[in-house]
Amino acid sequence: MTSSDYPNFKTHFIELFREASSAITTPDDTLRIELTRTKQASHGDYSCNLAMQLAKPLHKNPREIANLLIAALPPSPYLEKVEIAGAGFINLFLKNSAKQQYLHHILQSKNAFGHSGFGQGKKIQVEFVSANPTGPLHVGHGRGAAIGASLSNILAAAGFNVSREFYVNDAGRQMDILTLSTWLRYLELNHVHMPFPANAYQGEYVKTMAQLIFQAHTDRYVHQSALLLDGLPETAHTTAVDTDEQLDQLIANAKKILGQDYAYLHNFVLTEQLGDCRNDLMEFGVEFDTWFSEQSLFDSGLVAHTIQLLNKKHYLYQQDGATWFRSTDFGDEKDRVVQRENGQFTYFASDIAYHLNKFERGFDQVINVWGADHHGYIARVKGALQALGLDPARLEIALVQFAVLYRDGKKASMSTRSGEFVTLRELRQEVGKDAARFFYVMRKSDQHLDFDLDLAKSQSNDNPVYYVQYAHARVCSVLAQWDGDVDDLAEADMQALSSPVELALLQKLIDFPDTVEMAAKEFSPHLIAFYLRELASEFHSYYNSTRFLVPEIPLLHARLALIASIRQILNNGLGLLGVSAPDKM
Repeated sequence: MTSSDYPNFKTHFIELFREASSAITTPDDTLRIELTRTKQASHGDYSCNLAMQLAKPLHKNPREIANLLIAALPPSPYLEKVEIAGAGFINLFLKNSAKQQYLHHILQSKNAFGHSGFGQGKKIQVEFVSANPTGPLHVGHGRGAAIGASLSNILAAAGFNVSREFYVNDAGRQMDILTLSTWLRYLELNHVHMPFPANAYQGEYVKTMAQLIFQAHTDRYVHQSALLLDGLPETAHTTAVDTDEQLDQLIANAKKILGQDYAYLHNFVLTEQLGDCRNDLMEFGVEFDTWFSEQSLFDSGLVAHTIQLLNKKHYLYQQDGATWFRSTDFGDEKDRVVQRENGQFTYFASDIAYHLNKFERGFDQVINVWGADHHGYIARVKGALQALGLDPARLEIALVQFAVLYRDGKKASMSTRSGEFVTLRELRQEVGKDAARFFYVMRKSDQHLDFDLDLAKSQSNDNPVYYVQYAHARVCSVLAQWDGDVDDLAEADMQALSSPVELALLQKLIDFPDTVEMAAKEFSPHLIAFYLRELASEFHSYYNSTRFLVPEIPLLHARLALIASIRQILNNGLGLLGVSAPDKM
């Protein structure tokens, strides 16, 4: 039997139940037949509630229907027995031989085990992180990066054609604030001092960029800096401005004073911060297929074109000199401005154009991994897509709650404006990439995450990533002591694996492809983390109670095949999460 001959048992049994249901009632292709894993071995391996589903249309007792279904089930070479439980659940028991022989499939599939054709090659785009390039990535960005990257890996394993994208906000006001902040620090190096705005960017990285400009160009960009405070109140000459209006006036003055040189400074700070972001993410094991520029939407005219399309469809109106989108028509709490009185387009306008562009590029589905604070943004973006004639269901939003970092029992504060933030790079240096990646996805993305640094650094069973990696290393140690060829184990006789512990482990291994598929369906990388912890726990118990290097060759080979399969799945699962699988700890 080759690797490709082994079925997905759940899919196999679902097809059997579909045939059985067609035998006792009118065939219905829309009937949703589901199998769930049972929690106790005494209840079998899978359970089906189809009898309860058919009770109402057939006007019969579920247990009576269950008996009819069982009688109509086609024979299966993998099924040991079937039992009715409770109100009409049908419990299925896999043959031990089916579980044992499945190890051949795992060992032959190797790194491809867990992969499937579920996604049918559909083009799916995952956009994540997309942080403003106005400063180093902080630990909040790190969670979105870990979840987005892991989700992309899982979708690819489930058979989707995945494109990973970072949306670069290089056209907005925040970049102007960063440019101004850097220029002011540069002026200080040229002994031109004025109060630094309280609402400008304060971090050391701003001073570092100013130093680079100063080293390369000395006083070239000083210009008529005395004109910077034009139009501002007299107090601004001695007291730092602290309102958005005054900050915008400073930016406008800087653009006027610097002229064409402003574009150089803007491009310099963008390039520096974007380069730092790329390197930071690469060191975190996160890479993108596309870095998409917001500015390109304006340069290509797509933003203006998109607004024209909405206007032609009568979803825009004028009020107070601004242009508004009727987002309340699509469930939003209020209408939204897309073009201000001064003619400038809003962030929302460019976001609409960006999402239109995504679908124009031919993606079947688009997933945005957003911070939970963007929850209110969903209705208006989906509404805009619907207004443009697109199916809003093709856009999925995975919300990520903020990660709160704890060091020595104290919460760390983060603010990119004040400069008092814990960077992703600092986190990685403290706990390592593996711990950071695993900890970030341990919980469902829309749940708050308290990141315990002390736990992440500990080498104990309480540290989940250490616990899982240690299981992998333990298997490697046993196989190294054996000193045989692991590839030969794929042909071993597995009948000796008959204890309850071994059979439970075999079923756990069989569950891995279903777990990957479910994680893909639900956009939930945490399901992989949960699975790996459970598998590691079962393995450690087995390891502590079992001799592997026994003199009986059939038993030796069977047990080594089992733990080699466990090692393979730990490796594959950790790989989906961007975590290494070390041979030694």
